[in-house]
Amino acid sequence: MSKILCQNRKTFQIKVGELMETHGGDPLMSGFEDYEDFGFETRAIRAGQPHDSRTGGVVTPISLSTTFAQDAVGKPKFGYEYARTGNPTRHAYETCLASLECAQYGFAFSSGMAAEDSLLRFLQPGNKIILGNDAYGGSFRLIDKIYGQNKISNEAIDLSDPNSIKKAWTNETKIVWLETPTNPLLNVVDIQKISDITHELGGLLIVDNTFATPYLQKPISLGADAVVHSATKYLGGHSDVVGGFVATNNEKLVEHLSFTQNAVGAVPSPFDCYLVLRGIKTLAVRMDRHCENAKAIVSMLSEHPKIKQVFYPGIESSKGYEIAIEQMSNFGGMVSFTVSGGLAMAEKVAASTKVFTLAESLGAVESLIEHPGIMTHASVAGSALEVPEDLIRISVGIESIEDLVEDLEQALAI
Repeated sequence: MSKILCQNRKTFQIKVGELMETHGGDPLMSGFEDYEDFGFETRAIRAGQPHDSRTGGVVTPISLSTTFAQDAVGKPKFGYEYARTGNPTRHAYETCLASLECAQYGFAFSSGMAAEDSLLRFLQPGNKIILGNDAYGGSFRLIDKIYGQNKISNEAIDLSDPNSIKKAWTNETKIVWLETPTNPLLNVVDIQKISDITHELGGLLIVDNTFATPYLQKPISLGADAVVHSATKYLGGHSDVVGGFVATNNEKLVEHLSFTQNAVGAVPSPFDCYLVLRGIKTLAVRMDRHCENAKAIVSMLSEHPKIKQVFYPGIESSKGYEIAIEQMSNFGGMVSFTVSGGLAMAEKVAASTKVFTLAESLGAVESLIEHPGIMTHASVAGSALEVPEDLIRISVGIESIEDLVEDLEQALAI
């Protein structure tokens, strides 16, 4: 596998300082933010999180204050004046995750959809957005149903062929919206090639990096203008916090996001920021285990007589395998598969596991199983993004692999 490193490095600390002048406060730096000087795991634990200067506390405090005393009229201490505009705990989180994504700027939001909404507000009536034809159902619903009302059109295409962008492009197209690996079919597409084509045509490339996380894939180093996350998933990692995030180096997007984050106010609470920040500290070790367990499950499913097809980036015969080898450092913890017996069998299997919990969401320490067509992707039924009725998606957790394999085997045997 490739060792994915940050590229196109700039001076991280200076850029963050410039941002926070208009971002509601001056974040504290630990000296571990630079992604050329320190490894991923070190930055995940230390970036943006200096020890408390008075007590020596090693954990970033949860700053619950909604307002901040000022030194004089119109002169707030260290730029902090109101918690919607800026919060010290949120800034620690934003600084840390921006560093992990090889970005100069980071913006935390109250959910993944709020993060996506803030990016899409960059568009104007009459604009067009291109997205993959197997995008996340919630993203498509937001783009098609909400922004469609604002006369923003969309076209869902097969992004595994980057040249299809040229065919779909019009003078009104502004954004290409990309997931890789995709949800739920785990297709992998070439970020670098799509970036080159999008920029050649004068557009912006947004990459949803939720499935891969910055530990496995760094879209900004491959040309993405912004990365979006549902922090609810692998970043938080424990099914106990909802959040979203955008990382970027694009100055126009920075200006837009800085204004929108404050003006709209869809920001996470300080406690939510603390929970994601705590989750990020163990992201690397968790992702290693997620990947290890997923590979073992893929091996079992690939040989099972009731399985029609397994979807996983690490399968050598899969269409995107060679791309995954180049742009990812491992293949992730998400697996999908189709079963013989159609919808009835898929529902039966999903409802028959014991270790895997039948539930929506993904990316946490516990293993989850779901039926996308009825659950997470019901909103795309009847559209170009409709998923197969015999499809099951699993989020492979970090439990004992023997228990997970045995659980799926017994569910398939029922």
